[in-house]
Amino acid sequence: MTKQQTCKQRVRAHCRSRIQDLRRIFKAMASDNDNKRDAAFEEFSEYGLCFDYVEAGTEYNPDKEGYFRYQISYGGPSDEFRFFTGPDFRPYKIEYWFLDWFDGASIELSGEGFDLLERVFDDFKDCGTVANAYQEAIAT
Repeated sequence: MTKQQTCKQRVRAHCRSRIQDLRRIFKAMASDNDNKRDAAFEEFSEYGLCFDYVEAGTEYNPDKEGYFRYQISYGGPSDEFRFFTGPDFRPYKIEYWFLDWFDGASIELSGEGFDLLERVFDDFKDCGTVANAYQEAIAT
């Protein structure tokens, strides 16, 4: 029987796959072809499970800093992008997390990966999702 790799061993490959998906979707969203663009917008709207804000100092985030979470999948395994922002809601750090039963690993994005996910975050911000997720989290 083959032992399954740890999350630390799998995190980079899963991150690359998610970034490739999002790069393809965002490229199609910028297309001049209306059908291609519309299909890409629909695919993006169905790609992730949720976008929310996770406050610091909670059961789910005992750390000192809150973050916005773009959850892609849930269960075993699950994965998500975490956006750390200043008060202006501009990301200064973006992490990709890969989590599987009692195991997890993350990598900090840089370069083209960071730029792409910053665009994803900006789309959420432009349509009011960022502000709404933040207000919803701090209101409870």
